[in-house]
Amino acid sequence: MEQQITDFFSGLIRPKMSNTNGSSLLRLGVILTITCVISLSVVFVWFSPSKHCPPPIFRPDLINPAKSNKSVSEKAEDESLSDKTVEKPILLLWVWPQDYRFDFSDCKNLYNIDNCHLTDDRGLYNEADNVIVYHRDIQWDLSNLPPSPRPPFQRWLWLHLESPTNTKRIPGLENLFNLTLSYRQDADIPVRMKLITRKKPDDKFVIPKKDKLVCWIVSNNDPSTGVDTRNVFFRELSKYIQVTLFGRAYARFLDYNDYYPTLASCKFYLAFENSIHKDYFMEKINGPLAAGTVPVVLGPPRRNYENYYPAESFIHVNDFPDAKSLAEYLHQLDRDDNAYQQYFNWRKHLTPSPHLILQTQEFILAICTACDHVARHREYKEFHDLYDWYFN
Repeated sequence: MEQQITDFFSGLIRPKMSNTNGSSLLRLGVILTITCVISLSVVFVWFSPSKHCPPPIFRPDLINPAKSNKSVSEKAEDESLSDKTVEKPILLLWVWPQDYRFDFSDCKNLYNIDNCHLTDDRGLYNEADNVIVYHRDIQWDLSNLPPSPRPPFQRWLWLHLESPTNTKRIPGLENLFNLTLSYRQDADIPVRMKLITRKKPDDKFVIPKKDKLVCWIVSNNDPSTGVDTRNVFFRELSKYIQVTLFGRAYARFLDYNDYYPTLASCKFYLAFENSIHKDYFMEKINGPLAAGTVPVVLGPPRRNYENYYPAESFIHVNDFPDAKSLAEYLHQLDRDDNAYQQYFNWRKHLTPSPHLILQTQEFILAICTACDHVARHREYKEFHDLYDWYFN
C-alpha cells in the first residue's frame, strides 16, 4: 500500500513543460490537501482505541466521600453552618414560666450553650426565629398568645414539663405549634439530665458514708395532683421499714444546700412520682444517682426507666409483689455490703450530673436545651394533634 501511495504522488508531481505556472500552483494545492487528508486518516487508524482496551481506572482518591455521600439537605446544613456570616437564631421567651427568672448567660456558664440569641424582649417578635410559649401560662381564651399571623419564617415551641394528670386541655392549641419541648423522649426537643459514658473504667468512685436507711423528700401532697398511688404504697411500706422524711409536706423543710449531702447520707431514697406516665421521671431519680444513693422508684414500668438508666442502678417497686417484700429486700441489702455495692458498678462507665435544685431554676435546662436545638436544626416543621400525642 505504501508503494501505491508513493507512485500516486510521483505521478502528481511529475512536471510537464507544457503546463503554465498557474496550473502548477493549483496542482500543488490539491496535492497538499490530499496529503493532509490521508495523513489524518492514517493517524486516526493507528491511534484509535481498541475495542479490547480496559476501561479507565477508577480513582476514589479524586472524590470527596464526605460530600458525595451526603444528602442535599445535609449539604445545605453544612454550608449554612460553615458560613461565618450566619447570625445566631433569635429565641424569644414570650412569658417567663411561673415568673421564674434567670440570667440568660446561665446557658453558657452551666451547660456551655451559647449558639442562639435568647431574649424576652417582645419588641423583637417580628425578627424572632423561634418563640417559646409556656403551656401553664396560656389563658383559656388564648388572649395572651403572640400576635397572629406569625411571620412565615417563625416557629413556636410548646414548653411543658408537667404530667398529663396535671395538664389542662386549653382549646385551640392542638395545631398551633411547630415543636414540642418536654420531658418526653419522643418530644421534638427532649429535656433531661443524661448519664455521660466513658470508655476507660473509673474505679475512683467511693460510696458515701451512710447514717440513714431510707429517706424521702416530699413537698407536694395535694390529692388533685395524683399522689394517692404513692401515698398508699408509702403508708404500707412504712409499716415494715423506717423512713426518714423531709420536705414541706411533713413540716421538715430541707435547706437547698443540704439537699445532696442529705441524699448521700441515705442508703436508699424513695424516688416516688406524684403521677404515673410514660417518661415522667427526672430529678427524683437523678438526685440520688448523682449523690451516690440507690433510688427506689415508683412510676412507669421498669423498661421505661431502663431507656435512660442501667437496670442495676435502681430498684423498682414493681419488682416485688407487695410493700412488705420490698422492705425485706432493703433490710437484706443493708446487712450485705457486697450485694449493696453491686448497685454502683455502673459508675465505672457512666457519670451522672447533679441537677439544679432551686425552684427558680426549674426551667433553665429546658430553655437552654431549646436554644441549642434551634441553632442546630433550622428546618421547618409543624406539629399536629398536640393533645392526642400528649395524653394518649
